[in-house]
Amino acid sequence: MQAKSNISTTRGYDPLMAGGRPAIKKPTSFGMTLAKARKTAGLTQSELAASVGVTQRVIAYWERESIGLKSEQLTALSAVLNVSTDQLLGLQTKSPAKGGIKGRAKKLFDEVHSLPRSKQRRVLDVIETLLAGEAARS
Repeated sequence: MQAKSNISTTRGYDPLMAGGRPAIKKPTSFGMTLAKARKTAGLTQSELAASVGVTQRVIAYWERESIGLKSEQLTALSAVLNVSTDQLLGLQTKSPAKGGIKGRAKKLFDEVHSLPRSKQRRVLDVIETLLAGEAARS
């Protein structure tokens, strides 16, 4: 008689799952807030982890478990995600209206900003040319 694994029958793993194996536990309110802020910022768990100085597994843990963050970690998350610590802790429900670029575009423009002025002009010329081409097609 061949024994079947309960895992494969109850929670099968599909290799096509984009986010990996689904979590068993329901995330905490902080975890849901953190995940929402991360997605709003256009960051993956790995990108956020690199910015804060932890591993992707730590971010995944923070998004699903009840945790106690150090104040340095909370302020680092707040700065990277461009939200207040009150918002992350669920003390402020409305986010102030903010303009500007987010996510990947912000990171790229921050890199461009660190270039010498002559190289910044060249990058901006390329972007303006691309945007003009898109406007002409519309």
